[in-house]
Amino acid sequence: MKNFMITLGAAALVFAGCAQNNNEGKPAIDLANFDLTTAPSEDFYQYACGGWMEANPLTPEYARYGIFDQLEKENNEKLKVLIEELGSTPQKPGSVGEKIQMMYAMGLDSLKRNADGSAPVMEQLAAINAVSDHKELSAMVGKMHVESSSPFFGFYIGADEKNSTMNLLQFYQGGISMSDRDYYLLEDENTLKIRNAYRQYIDRLFVLAGYSPEEAAQAADAVLGLETEIARISVDRATLRDVHKNYNKMTLKEFTTKYDFIDWNEFFKETGISKSTELNAGQIPFFEGLTRILKTTSLEDQKLYLSFKLLNAASSYLSDDFVNANFDFYGRALQGKEELQPRWKRSLAVVNRSLAEAFGQMYVEKYFPASSKEKMIEMVSNLQSALGERIEALEWMSDETKSKAMEKLGTFIVKVGYPDNWKDYTALEIKNDSYWANICRANVFAHNNMMQDEGQPVDRTEWGMSPQTVNAYYNPTTNEICFPAAILQPPFFNPNADDAVNYGGIGVVIGHEMTHGFDDQGRNYDKDGNLSAWWNKEDEEKFNERAKVLVEQYDKIVVLDSLHADGSYTLGENIADQGGLLVSYQAYMNTLKDKAIPADIDGFTHSQRFYIGYANLWAQNLRPQEIMRRTKTDVHSLGKWRVNAALRNIEDFYAAFDIKEGDAMYLAPEERINIW
Repeated sequence: MKNFMITLGAAALVFAGCAQNNNEGKPAIDLANFDLTTAPSEDFYQYACGGWMEANPLTPEYARYGIFDQLEKENNEKLKVLIEELGSTPQKPGSVGEKIQMMYAMGLDSLKRNADGSAPVMEQLAAINAVSDHKELSAMVGKMHVESSSPFFGFYIGADEKNSTMNLLQFYQGGISMSDRDYYLLEDENTLKIRNAYRQYIDRLFVLAGYSPEEAAQAADAVLGLETEIARISVDRATLRDVHKNYNKMTLKEFTTKYDFIDWNEFFKETGISKSTELNAGQIPFFEGLTRILKTTSLEDQKLYLSFKLLNAASSYLSDDFVNANFDFYGRALQGKEELQPRWKRSLAVVNRSLAEAFGQMYVEKYFPASSKEKMIEMVSNLQSALGERIEALEWMSDETKSKAMEKLGTFIVKVGYPDNWKDYTALEIKNDSYWANICRANVFAHNNMMQDEGQPVDRTEWGMSPQTVNAYYNPTTNEICFPAAILQPPFFNPNADDAVNYGGIGVVIGHEMTHGFDDQGRNYDKDGNLSAWWNKEDEEKFNERAKVLVEQYDKIVVLDSLHADGSYTLGENIADQGGLLVSYQAYMNTLKDKAIPADIDGFTHSQRFYIGYANLWAQNLRPQEIMRRTKTDVHSLGKWRVNAALRNIEDFYAAFDIKEGDAMYLAPEERINIW
């Protein structure tokens, strides 16, 4: 949870211009993507994406397969080439190249991992079992936070939301190993099935670690019981999105005195927390509840909980029986996947996490052309102008608030492609002992890197994503929008495409991230990234009234059987989707001023191509289990509704496709809502 970011999830590289162009021959709009048996007025998503979905059915390794997954798949092939090139030449000992190569090779070496079995984790497990009192337990919790997992709660160093130039120690709720509190608390048939599978998984890990069946069963009961208690005190999804409720700054002494469920001196020694005199306690009810729970939970049960957290964290990096146990719950039961990803993909993902920017530097050199960055910067400028025009034209907002909104828009920090300064991985040691030991060392390296920020000013040049990440983000505390290199490729950005398609693609992504600065969360931060009341009361009420309409629209959507979308939880992303569409379309139309209307291409007008280009970004197939999981845990709406629900509010879409009353895509004018 390093810095609150809202996503779409060394020296500067002067040689980026020599990168390969892999986009030649890719059509702006692939006619095979369409389902022409469906009218655009009936289901625009199916019309624009049905052909793609039929041609890209779910394979056993995927719970969801969409355009993002397709790009990630293509990216993985490129990254694999980079690693194979490293392997073809001797790497200097201790070099980044050698570290990448060694980490990847260890992930592939199933023979060694299967021979090692549970051995790589046994010393750590024995240390937990040797804990004899509250003080030693507290030290162990701290040690685990550094090298393996985050028992009971989470913490990070990040910008103080009311003093955004300085970093602050941040504590937040955590401690459960299923992805949402509902999995522990609801009693419907599907949830009970998942919960039973989770209990079996806990039991299975303890057996694999050498516990007797009776001991493992008792451990599973203890762990699930404690995690259920933690789930009960965890605040709900909607509350987690309330930035004001989650800002609770206090002195370190006040926090440690009030919430004395562990020996904080021991925890601070292990984690290296030494410069902080204040912190933010993200969810007060959680820490109140955790204090109550842990004071009445036996030392033995807490040790069993820590043992499970360790085994769970290590399971993907041990022998195949551990890996399969992890997949059977998290992949099969929770998401509906049918088989593990190939070993090389899993190994690649580990390199991507542990040596992210080092790998990213190689990726940029080989695959990211400088021309893409230049075009993006031009488009960002056009989108900023268009959003400014829309803000100035808002009928519901006062001039006073408009002026401050324009100031915020004018101070956006824009990051495109890759960072100017690359992270130094000299201190990360990769050894030939065990895969899990290297994962722990990578975790320690990342922790130490984070702790360098304690008590220091915020580094606004730092990136929250690596260049090879297919995504984008807005960070409210730095007021920045960031577009990594990997998203700047078709279908998001195609240098060979007409402007209409690119504005419908990457243009909407740019507008989406800009709008996050003014969504229900981002609007609470001023131009300097500080949480402050810069809106007048009337404007705030009008914004909330309009946002409520959007919430109600999405709440009505049935995503599966009787399961509805969560309009409150997805509100920020839905506002950003709508804003991205409106702002990018206006920016595109601005480029056509004093020019002839572009000719039709493939039988589509330029306006139609804009909306088709947008819809094509969200093509995806999902398993039922994944629909249920994402509805609980993902702040983004499902692909179908990012298209159909957003477009039903946009007047220009109606004109482009001649949507009329009585059509399924039609929404009565009085029911439509535009915020930005």
